[in-house]
Amino acid sequence: MKKITTYLLTGLFLFAAVGLNAQASQECNIKYNLFKGDVNTKKYEQSKENLNYLMTNCASLSVNIYKYGAKAAKNTKDAALYKKVYETRLANFPNKGAAKAHSDYATFLSTNKLASDAEIFNILEKAYKISPKDMGVKNIFKYFKGIVAKYKDSDPQKVFDTYDDVMESVGEKLDDYNKKIGKLLAKDSLGTIDAKEKKRLKGYTINSKALGLVEGGLDADISVIATCERLIPMLSKDFDAKKTDGVWLRRSVSRLYNKGCQTDPLFEKMAKAYADVTQSADAFNFVAGVLERNGDKSGAADMRKKAFDLETDPLKKARLKLREAQGTRNKSRARALAYQALKYNPNMGKAYLFIASLYVKSANSCGNDEFEKRMVYVAALNKAQKAQRVDPGSGAGRYIRSYRGNIPSKKLIFTKGVAAGSAHKVGCWIGETVRVPKS
Repeated sequence: MKKITTYLLTGLFLFAAVGLNAQASQECNIKYNLFKGDVNTKKYEQSKENLNYLMTNCASLSVNIYKYGAKAAKNTKDAALYKKVYETRLANFPNKGAAKAHSDYATFLSTNKLASDAEIFNILEKAYKISPKDMGVKNIFKYFKGIVAKYKDSDPQKVFDTYDDVMESVGEKLDDYNKKIGKLLAKDSLGTIDAKEKKRLKGYTINSKALGLVEGGLDADISVIATCERLIPMLSKDFDAKKTDGVWLRRSVSRLYNKGCQTDPLFEKMAKAYADVTQSADAFNFVAGVLERNGDKSGAADMRKKAFDLETDPLKKARLKLREAQGTRNKSRARALAYQALKYNPNMGKAYLFIASLYVKSANSCGNDEFEKRMVYVAALNKAQKAQRVDPGSGAGRYIRSYRGNIPSKKLIFTKGVAAGSAHKVGCWIGETVRVPKS
């Protein structure tokens, strides 16, 4: 009888516990929906009561509590609440979007001047260690500037490693936006794009442009310490220890290439080591450049073909073609290679910018007078504007401003006696028809 009574009592307790849990869960869901509704209707101050209840009683219900909570705290400029949201989120959801949570909190603190640069840097470092690609665009740049300031003299290798990590992350994001923008632009040109897709296209364009500015800013920051005079001794010292490390070799060869250090014997040694270790298309392409500089044009051509055939990703094929174009002295041939790159990635803004740069280099030789020479800049401007349109992250803005400043003025057009808006064929190897500027 005693056993039966015990079982009955246990059952009653379990039933009561389940009932209480169900009631609590129901209450949490009610509070959550009320809270979410307040935030979505911008009743941020009103939402705080339910937010605090949820963090106290239902902390692990959903990570969205903290996403909406951060929004409420941000819009009410409630620093204490934001801190509580941030810390409670990390305690309950340490592996769900933590990098973005750190990054967003750093932004809040910075915007409202609630923490020192060192404190903000430490939070950004946490975000970076988890996932650089999930950090806000401005915070990626801010973190890198902090690294440069802290380590440029004591540990330049850390600066370079961080630069490579960040640039690869930014590159992945830009490639992703490039694909998405390309698909939506195609729909836009056919008139089949809907309102939601137009909104997405606008968002992708804004984000891509911002990332392009970060890319340019990172390059400007590292250019102070990434000189051939500094890189070559440092990389030479590390070569024996790193000569079988494919990632280190790829990054080091790319850095030497980008800084124009290819004439140093170290570049050839590293390029060949990179090819031996990875047997990759990228590595073979660098070796092709070495062979060409050594006068082996046939060997270089064979190596480039090997690299190109080995690569399967259209975006990477486009990069290989553009790199070949950049290493070609004949401007007409270089342009043809850039157009080949565009066949594999029609939204490759850097290919259009490269063509524009070829035109600008020929401005003085492709015209008989000032008007004709300045019309070369119109052709270059058209290419830069195309780059901006199809690839907002290409960094075309500064080229557009520069080229626009060199097109024919109204006075020059009037003096020349041509009509604004009329067709004009740019001479010599360019051979491109453009319109005389209207303003």
